[in-house]
Amino acid sequence: MIRNTLLGTAALVAALAASAASAAEVNVYTTREPGLIQPLLDSFTAKTGTKVNTVFLKDGLAERVASEGTSSPADILMTVDAGNLVDLVEKGVTQPIESTVLVEAVPAQLRDPGNQWFGLSYRARVVYAAKDLDISEITYEGLADPKWKGKICIRSGQHPYNTALFAAYLAHHGAADTEKWLTGLKDNLARKAGGGDRDGARDIMGGICDLAVANSYYVGLMRSGKGGEDQVKWGEAIKVVLPTFEGGGTQVNISGAALAKNAPNKAEAVQLLEYLVSDDAQKIYAEANYEYPVKAGIAADPLIASLGTLKIDDKPLTEIIENRKQASELAEKVGFDN
Repeated sequence: MIRNTLLGTAALVAALAASAASAAEVNVYTTREPGLIQPLLDSFTAKTGTKVNTVFLKDGLAERVASEGTSSPADILMTVDAGNLVDLVEKGVTQPIESTVLVEAVPAQLRDPGNQWFGLSYRARVVYAAKDLDISEITYEGLADPKWKGKICIRSGQHPYNTALFAAYLAHHGAADTEKWLTGLKDNLARKAGGGDRDGARDIMGGICDLAVANSYYVGLMRSGKGGEDQVKWGEAIKVVLPTFEGGGTQVNISGAALAKNAPNKAEAVQLLEYLVSDDAQKIYAEANYEYPVKAGIAADPLIASLGTLKIDDKPLTEIIENRKQASELAEKVGFDN
């Protein structure tokens, strides 16, 4: 009888432990549309049994977490653009992540030196060109060459995508040369800076411009048909050139995540972050979002791999981010969006 009682107790303890494990969860605050990352979260839950709850915040991520204070349920803060991740750190809503897995998977220039945030995928700032245009290479510096006068399309100079590019130019060349370059680039615009990146491909097809500055992943979205039949035509009307800085590489930016300062489910949060740099998750990033995987050895989607071999610029994102304010001021000074 005693033996049976002990066995029964052991079974009950095991059942409770299993129940507790199945109740594990992690809360993600994200400025990315949940649909973009849902395949990754579903895969994590299937593998671990840990439930992932998402809260979508278009704006005010840091302010929301700060206002919740120590009672905040947020475990992971996920966003696009390294500048947004740095803002989270500066506002004191993150904590260092102790993970050898993350450090080994994410290149140094794509993560915070103090391990406050890590890039999970990245995109390149590339040049779209008219399909029949005789061009196979270009530098960012070359975009200001007068031979392109009236032939370039680009979105607002104050958009984060371009602020990051201009900040990278500052890191390479300094303020005086950057102002001169921005003036030359503005003089080469075929239309007022504005719209979105995909509009550049549309306007190339329409004969408005010969070149457009845009992000790499939009090529996948257009050519795959995910953006609709019209965008397939836009994607087919262009070829992509991977520009570089003189003596450097192609400018990239990231989607990434940080561990919330008061994360109530810290262990599960770190487990999820480590999963997001696993081979399986990195393949999903590549296939679902047409972004480049941060982990070496994981292939980009064929639509993105076909763009050519990407050499990432070696300027650390943290160095580039320090120039954001000055880059924005220089764009304003030259009247880039006017």
